[in-house]
Amino acid sequence: MNILVIGSGGREHAIITSISKSDKCSKIYALPGNGGTELLAENIEGDVNDFQFIKKITLEHKISLVFVGPEDPIVNGIYDFFKSNIELKDIKIIAPSKQAGLLEGSKDFAKDFMEKYNIPTAKHKTFSIDNINQADNFLESMNPPYVLKADGLAAGKGVLILKDLNEAKSELRNMILDRKFGDSSTKVVIEEFLDGIELSCFVLTDGKNYKVLPFAKDYKKIGEGDKGLNTGGMGAVSPVPFLDDKLLSKIQNKIIKPTIEGIVKENMKYNGFVFIGLIKVNDEPYVIEYNVRMGDPETEVVFPRLKNDLLELFDSMGTSKFKDIKLNISDNHAATVILVSGGYPESYEKGKTIEGLNDLSEVSVFHAGTKKKSDSFITSGGRVLAITSMGNNFELALKNSYNQINKIKFDGMKYRKDIGFDLL
Repeated sequence: MNILVIGSGGREHAIITSISKSDKCSKIYALPGNGGTELLAENIEGDVNDFQFIKKITLEHKISLVFVGPEDPIVNGIYDFFKSNIELKDIKIIAPSKQAGLLEGSKDFAKDFMEKYNIPTAKHKTFSIDNINQADNFLESMNPPYVLKADGLAAGKGVLILKDLNEAKSELRNMILDRKFGDSSTKVVIEEFLDGIELSCFVLTDGKNYKVLPFAKDYKKIGEGDKGLNTGGMGAVSPVPFLDDKLLSKIQNKIIKPTIEGIVKENMKYNGFVFIGLIKVNDEPYVIEYNVRMGDPETEVVFPRLKNDLLELFDSMGTSKFKDIKLNISDNHAATVILVSGGYPESYEKGKTIEGLNDLSEVSVFHAGTKKKSDSFITSGGRVLAITSMGNNFELALKNSYNQINKIKFDGMKYRKDIGFDLL
């Protein structure tokens, strides 16, 4: 089978790494890919939202299966584009439909879905220009801090957590009236702040049957002790030590099952991942948000623990075989630490030469923001590399990741030195 993987991050490199091990795999193409994917796949320059170009590539290279990594093309309807095109409709695509994409593309839609199917989440209400004056009363009825979320996609920047009531009122108007996050904030969801510990749940579904993948915990803040600005993720670990049988049972019964049942009842076409962002509050799980793709950097710890033939698993979706496949998950612990460019998540320089990659041992290196230049790699993004180790426990996995990181150098390189330490 010829495979097309859409996307350019560490998530896509990790997916390509897993797919490349399958006997079913003939050739992999990455659009646009990165320096690391070039080692396993043929990179093709192109826009992930240019569906006509993707069609051309798919037909030219006789692609049998398309894996869609990032959220933008999903929310923009790439699944529907394939299924409505006579030349593409029989090609397997790992992505949900545009309607299902609203679970991530619209916070308001997702909250309505949770309400309808009795899925536990924070108290909330949605406001727009039509009812903005009522928002003050709602804010006044809540205890600080106040959580304001842009309804649409905002590249991870559309969430504000504010302690001051007047500031919350002012920022709400900046979001709706002044379009602080563009069209994404024409509607804003205000919700109560949930104080607890977060974890990530991943479900692979064909819209009817589903498999629960290993859980993970990621670390979003730039600084040690979870301080500073939000990022795309500074590291992740899997499994999650505080996920005991009791909590898992609650997540299964109160969240995963009703989510899949809701997808079925709403007749959503779904052939991909449901990423459920969870928070544990006083031993009870709540949904923070839905995403309709794999997480990054969680992919870099989830898939190394999955022993199944990933391509066989994807290829079986939508057939009777999918239901019967049992996931084979390693008991080993996985830990990934993200190396970022100096200045990230704000402005940063690119084009820095990366040294030491050939000196690494007993780790997986997943490229995120890199380009190949002659016989070396240079930085081309904020998040540059994901360094993943496996071990019998977290301590061993983390120790090896950090030991190997000491061998890597590029100008301005930063990373968190406390990933997973809160779980030890």
